[in-house]
Amino acid sequence: MQRGVAYGVMAGALWGMVFLVPRVLADFSPLLMSAGRYSMYGVVSLVAALPIARSLLRRLTRADLIALVKLALAGNIVYYLLLTASVHLIGIAPTSLIVGVLPVTVTLVGRRDHGAVPLARLVWPLVTVMAGIVCINIDVFTVTGTTPVSIATRLVGVACAVGALICWTWFAVENARYLQRQTHFSGNEWSVLWGVVTGALGGALWLVIALLPASGPQGELAEARWHTFWLLNLVLAIGASWLGNGLWNAASKRLPLTLSGQMIVFETLFALLYAFIYDQRLPRPLEFAAILLLVAGVCWSVRRHSDNDSSGAASIGNKAQVPAP
Repeated sequence: MQRGVAYGVMAGALWGMVFLVPRVLADFSPLLMSAGRYSMYGVVSLVAALPIARSLLRRLTRADLIALVKLALAGNIVYYLLLTASVHLIGIAPTSLIVGVLPVTVTLVGRRDHGAVPLARLVWPLVTVMAGIVCINIDVFTVTGTTPVSIATRLVGVACAVGALICWTWFAVENARYLQRQTHFSGNEWSVLWGVVTGALGGALWLVIALLPASGPQGELAEARWHTFWLLNLVLAIGASWLGNGLWNAASKRLPLTLSGQMIVFETLFALLYAFIYDQRLPRPLEFAAILLLVAGVCWSVRRHSDNDSSGAASIGNKAQVPAP
């Protein structure tokens, strides 16, 4: 379990980058960001799939393909569209902390899975995490930045972050359950297939973008910005998606679903760290309180799981693997 937690922390450090890149590329729309990231991820996954392509295609069923499309849409394309829009509207810190409710939502949705700690034992850790989310929402609606932002814009930004949270909660639980039901793909093989399908959807997004009229500053972006765009999306494809995915799979082999849900909080914490470094500032009081509450909640939950029967963690084993957000 200790090794699983370490892998989860490393995955979170890589996943935290997905919040920073939209801030660095604020002049690119959420549609372009999603298409760029997942087209690159599709290329990386296709290269990884080539040596075993025949074996994968031979075992791939129509039900698998339908599941892959649904999971890729919810867990990648729509999720990242909403996340990027939220970062553009309300910033990295509030977006990452709202999406940081994942430890609560995944735990609640997956509470009936085998190996889960009884919900009654997780009530106070989850309440602590929720208190942190309340703090960041108060901060969003009470702080006035250098650029005035209307209440309507903040509400839309919060709504986008909540939508991203809903998408990835559904994805995380449904993907793990599908892997438990099917026996003809390993977790890593499923991740490769999932990446290829996501890349195909990313390519389809480019077709949509090509049909849309170029308008606003995005139609006049300098060539250097496009170079930065593709370089950062390649970093996300290899680091956040491919390597982060591998680390998460390694963590998932050692942890029950409810605990792996708690580990997602480290994505939030690293996103915050990157945001404060990029903005060259310290967290505000409510942001600091939110961070402390989230850390306390997840550490409390880890202790609850450590006290639980270790056979529950082993039994979920090789199947409850979740690709990177």
